[in-house]
Amino acid sequence: MSQVPESLRALLTNLIDYAGLYPPAALSLPDVLSNYESYLASPEHWILNRLVLPSAQLDSVTLGENWRVTLLVEAEPGRLPPQVESLETKLPRKLSLPTYCEAPLDRITGAFAKIRTGGLTPDAVPMPGEISEFLCEAASQRMPFKATAGLHHPIRGGHPLTYAAGSPQAVMHGFINVFIAAAFAWQAAGRAAVIGLLHECDPESFEFFDDALTWRGRRLTTPQIAAARRDFAHSFGSCSFEEPIGDLKTLGWL
Repeated sequence: MSQVPESLRALLTNLIDYAGLYPPAALSLPDVLSNYESYLASPEHWILNRLVLPSAQLDSVTLGENWRVTLLVEAEPGRLPPQVESLETKLPRKLSLPTYCEAPLDRITGAFAKIRTGGLTPDAVPMPGEISEFLCEAASQRMPFKATAGLHHPIRGGHPLTYAAGSPQAVMHGFINVFIAAAFAWQAAGRAAVIGLLHECDPESFEFFDDALTWRGRRLTTPQIAAARRDFAHSFGSCSFEEPIGDLKTLGWL
């Protein structure tokens, strides 16, 4: 594709938080830092968002001037370098920076939500109904969120859950599915549309144009997509940046 349609650009811009330290990639810190630097210089840099780091590793990292970091913490981290833009925690409250909380929605106060959308075993992959319930409830509360784990591929389908030989396989959620479903939830489209999107396995059911995207007769304008991304569906963490980009290219969307 010579030019990315504006609706797809709005959906993908700053979408992927690079979390290469974490499984299933579990790369070394030097490799992760080198990768993030190279991704920032790649043609797909506009899809890259923050680098995910644990607070214990921060002192051993020399952060690039143009890097953006989200930091995993167990408590208030104290003074931080300016490249750290957000925090992630299992606590249910906002800390000193914008905070994503991996906690029940009804316990979160003054902060953003975080949903786990996969894992290393089939039982770690939530059902579409669980994600639909989260998206609709978070949208009704006007609570922004990020997703983490399991969104390596654009469209829902069966894949190995790790990079190891003999890895277990499962039907994994697609990040296109999840973030378009989130945009529809933000527009109060209703649970039937949201869960239908999460179940969708046919990439040809999605069409992207400069002014809008369409899915099975439903439509989101490009400004609606941009607003949902800005105000609600912020990003997802992935241990791979290259795998999602490669799949988007295979689909002819990049």
